[in-house]
Amino acid sequence: MNHVFHCGTARAWTRRIFSGRAVRVLAAAAVVSTAAYGHSVSHGDLVLDHPYAVPSLAGVNNGAAYLRGIKNQGDQPERLLSASTPVAERVELHRMTLDADVMHMRPVQAIELPAQSTTALRHGGQYHLMLIGLKRPLKDGERFDMTLNFERAGSQTVKVWVQTPRDTAQSEHGEHSH
Repeated sequence: MNHVFHCGTARAWTRRIFSGRAVRVLAAAAVVSTAAYGHSVSHGDLVLDHPYAVPSLAGVNNGAAYLRGIKNQGDQPERLLSASTPVAERVELHRMTLDADVMHMRPVQAIELPAQSTTALRHGGQYHLMLIGLKRPLKDGERFDMTLNFERAGSQTVKVWVQTPRDTAQSEHGEHSH
């Protein structure tokens, strides 16, 4: 169905749609949308891009948290040394490796963040943060604080958003050995 608007009708329609209240609602929706899908924090030379966790599985008291990436914009290498959160007893830095067609996850002392590069801590990737001894289940849509401790840059607390990964691979933690 084709609609034909006369010039006066189109102007009146546009004024109604883009009235002050409508513009404020659209602007608020854009801010919420940006925050929900692309939040990041700058800390010195580091950009901590999109901290997130996956919903925890029923009956499992461990979880995982990730960052789309940690970008080290500086000229010096950096290292992520540790992390902590009020939602878990402790946080371990983990690295996944493939050995004879078996995926293994092992704790590491630090995650290297080379100068002028981005290191991903994504689900299904090489690095992630294991949340050991969850104090409560992590549910889709929730948020919690996590503090990341760096060798040079010190500590930075980020807001972690709990969300189901796009590829719906809930978690690799039930399928691999530690």
